[in-house]
Amino acid sequence: MPKAALWAGLLIAIGVGIVATGARAEEAAWAQGAPLNLRRGAGVGFKIIGTVKPGDRVQILQRGKGWTQVRTENGRSGWIAAGYLAAVAPPTTRLGQLEERAGTLERELDSATREVTRLRSSYEEVSGRDTAQRDELDRLTQENAKLRAGSRWAELISGALILSTGMVLGAIWRGMASRGKSSRLRL
Repeated sequence: MPKAALWAGLLIAIGVGIVATGARAEEAAWAQGAPLNLRRGAGVGFKIIGTVKPGDRVQILQRGKGWTQVRTENGRSGWIAAGYLAAVAPPTTRLGQLEERAGTLERELDSATREVTRLRSSYEEVSGRDTAQRDELDRLTQENAKLRAGSRWAELISGALILSTGMVLGAIWRGMASRGKSSRLRL
């Protein structure tokens, strides 16, 4: 049973770790309205340690009654009245982000267009070489067939000459051998 208790404890520890990690996840918010005072604590009685301009992005660290603890983009932490934070960036910020994204997309499109043009040119060049190589292969195949057919004729002619020479020599030899002997029977 100690193994089961060990596994149960391990699973509980992992579960608590996952829950704690999820609870500590920071969410983004944007300041809206007039410039906001960033205070040391949750309330107007706490010292002002900085300001947050409308449209500035902050990370929410903790929520309290009417106040939210945030971290600014420059790393300073403090409290802001909760009603002055929005979950969505203000239109001017979003417009700037969209314009930046549009510029990036235009550059990517130009780059992709140049790449497509380069690839088409490369394809046409390779296609032309492929056609030329295919034509050369066909020509060489035909030439090879002609050469093979031509070499067969030489073999056939050589064989015919050897055969006819053998026949002529055989006839001559037989004629010479028959002069010395008569094939007739004499009685």
